[in-house]
Amino acid sequence: MSWQTIDEAPRPGTPAEPAYPDEVIRTDIAIIGSGMGGGTMAYALKDSGARVLLIERGHRLPAEPQNSDLDEVYLKGRYKNAEAWFNGRTGESFKPGVYYWVGGNTKVYGACLPRFRASDFEETRHADGVSPAWPFSYADLEPYYTRAEKLFKVRGQIGEDPTEPVHSEGYPLPALDHEPAIQDLADSLRNQGLHPFRMANGLDADTPEKRALCATSDGAPNEAGLKSDAEKVAIDPAVEAGVALMTDTKVTRLVLGADGRTIVAALAERNDQVIRIEAARFILAAGAVNSAALLLGSATTGHPRGLANSSGLLGRNYMVHNSTFFIGINPFKVNRTLWQKTLGLNDWYEAGPTTPHPLGNLQMLGKLRASMLKMARAWAPTPILKAISDRSIDIYLTTEDLPRRSNGISIVNGKIHVWWEPNNLEPHAELVRRVRRAVRKAGYPLIFTERMGIETNSHQCGTAVAGDDPRTSVLNPDCRTHDLDNLWIVDSSFFPSSAALNPALTIAANALRVADTILKDLKPRTGSVHQPHPTPQIGALRREP
Repeated sequence: MSWQTIDEAPRPGTPAEPAYPDEVIRTDIAIIGSGMGGGTMAYALKDSGARVLLIERGHRLPAEPQNSDLDEVYLKGRYKNAEAWFNGRTGESFKPGVYYWVGGNTKVYGACLPRFRASDFEETRHADGVSPAWPFSYADLEPYYTRAEKLFKVRGQIGEDPTEPVHSEGYPLPALDHEPAIQDLADSLRNQGLHPFRMANGLDADTPEKRALCATSDGAPNEAGLKSDAEKVAIDPAVEAGVALMTDTKVTRLVLGADGRTIVAALAERNDQVIRIEAARFILAAGAVNSAALLLGSATTGHPRGLANSSGLLGRNYMVHNSTFFIGINPFKVNRTLWQKTLGLNDWYEAGPTTPHPLGNLQMLGKLRASMLKMARAWAPTPILKAISDRSIDIYLTTEDLPRRSNGISIVNGKIHVWWEPNNLEPHAELVRRVRRAVRKAGYPLIFTERMGIETNSHQCGTAVAGDDPRTSVLNPDCRTHDLDNLWIVDSSFFPSSAALNPALTIAANALRVADTILKDLKPRTGSVHQPHPTPQIGALRREP
């Protein structure tokens, strides 16, 4: 069965809502999901005077020695707590690159926090089609990028990357310098006529001692708390200010009101109990796949294709980037770099005289270790993998994945199925070829590459695209659903295109932008957005028969 067939088929009405849930919670604003979007939104609304409830299906990830134990993280999968998803085209299950913790994926991300380029917000011709324009411009989002960089303590340097868009203010903190092996690579690239730069990031690693504490933090938690993750930067201050945090609570359905335009409640499961959460406003930030899945799974007889889906685009246009792990090896040179993720290259990001179409971005990975390679090559002897990783430089190459109506997600027998066929692959292959030549010239003659598949989806986006026309988009430019008056989505679901850079800072900046529209709406209702309002603790939330 094709994905299109499943999506277009009428859905039966959802099971009847329980007449007597185990608990009823009432709040003003309910935020579903505590990752980059939800966590930043909670922070932005913390002084609004409204009762704000942040709901997370996981709990707080413990700071423990195992955070940096590579065998625990990679071979045993200690922190991978997502359920299996399914490849819609093959039926095979896979472990997705998503994490259910307070702070979401930011607990394990590499804290790479670039702005999208100004051209990413404009219609752009690619080799395999068109990347559509966004319903707002880079200039519209720029003030919020600046605010997000301050909030997440981003380190960077304007003027090194020719594609860097205009900044109204400089980075709040200086860029991290390269360690010797990476500086040698940067010097070689520069001598080849390229423009390597120091990548923007949110890692407090400006001394050798701190770098040693961060050495394993790309793809893993950071026990020392040196990473700007959403829990530390946004959620903890929000909770301290009165935002209520409810953990281990999985929202399973949104309940539509009798007017057909308003969500009146969210149903959730917690400790084998059914909880009904009632709010005046709902903000969905569960991730591009899970947000779409929740709306599809909330279908009713009157809305058989899911809520907020009059356009038929909910769950479609799923994008994840075309990505390749690229390893260059010099058998005679040991790479002693602790934190390698400091270098970027965007010379081929946009079309130019030698690049008829955009190719994408180069950024370093955190230093690969034998345990990480063992996860992908279990058959290989560990001593050989260690010899390889000790002598390698490790790169991540990203090319834009274009929106396709046929790429998306569906719910089959309660399980998430992902339908993804990569596109725009020739530019990605050309990016790999150009980087291969440059890295060999830099002194790394042995090159190994592997293009990532359906399971590498931490950059997922596009399942509830924003736009001006309700016929061709799910959300309006302010990320409120066209169909529902009190529902916003502030994860990467709204992206009309994927760009070719890490999405985290753009998600945070947009959440701050959307929060401003909500705060303006709250003002006349509360008198002052800073008016104190009691927020109940979770343990004391109202219980009804």
